[in-house]
Amino acid sequence: MSDFEQIYKQYKADGEQQAAQESQKLSNEGQEEIVAVRKNEDGDIIAVQTNNGRELDYVSALDEAKQGHLAHVDVFHKYGRDILRSEPDGIKSNNLDNLPPF
Repeated sequence: MSDFEQIYKQYKADGEQQAAQESQKLSNEGQEEIVAVRKNEDGDIIAVQTNNGRELDYVSALDEAKQGHLAHVDVFHKYGRDILRSEPDGIKSNNLDNLPPF
C-alpha cells in the first residue's frame, strides 16, 4: 500500500472515531436520534422513529430537525422543498437510508 493510501485510510479512521465521540456528546445534550425509518413503495422515507420511541411523519421530523431537536441530521433546500438527510460524518451505518425499518 502506498503512503498516500495509508494516510487516507488513517484519516478516515480518525474521522469515524471523532464522529462517534461527537455523536455521544450530542446524545448527552438531550437531542433525540433517528434510529429507524419507514419508506413508501418508491423507497422514499415517509416517517422516522427516534431513540425515545417517538414516531414522526416526515414533515414533523423536518420541523423537529430545524428546531435542533434531532441529532445528526441536516435540513437543506433543494428541488423547491426541504429535505432531511444524515449529517455527512463518514459513518455509513447511520445514514437514514441504511437505518432499519419500523
